[in-house]
Amino acid sequence: MINFDFISHSVNETINFAMSLASKVGVGDIIVLNGDLGSGKTKFTEGFLKYFGLDSEVSSPTFTIVNQYNANNLNIYHFDVYRLSSSDEFYCIGGEEYFSSGLCIIEWGNLISDCLPKEYIEISFDKMNENENYRLITVNTFGNKYDKIFLE
Repeated sequence: MINFDFISHSVNETINFAMSLASKVGVGDIIVLNGDLGSGKTKFTEGFLKYFGLDSEVSSPTFTIVNQYNANNLNIYHFDVYRLSSSDEFYCIGGEEYFSSGLCIIEWGNLISDCLPKEYIEISFDKMNENENYRLITVNTFGNKYDKIFLE
């Protein structure tokens, strides 16, 4: 398990961080994003998709629960599970089936933590008091699968 903090001083730094991570992951990988409204989860996702040339297609899946993007034969599933009332709803939409068929980004993933597999990356975003544009980004990996990504 890896745990580290990163301070982003701007939206561009958050986007660059996301692009760097996007270059190192693929099918079967799961990234869980947690944080208050406006803390940077969607900007991170924009940066992540920008790596694949999809940044102009980003929209929040708040009402649809999941948006699907395709980049070079890689399915990317962007979930927003904020509106689910329970983990059972995630199972009802077949959420766990997405885990093996593409790369998953799950906003508000802490709400369905019991549905998550043993190995995933969790990224939490917190606004910092010093400056409204600063974000404390905390990364935790679960399982050993992702250790090499963050130890390089």
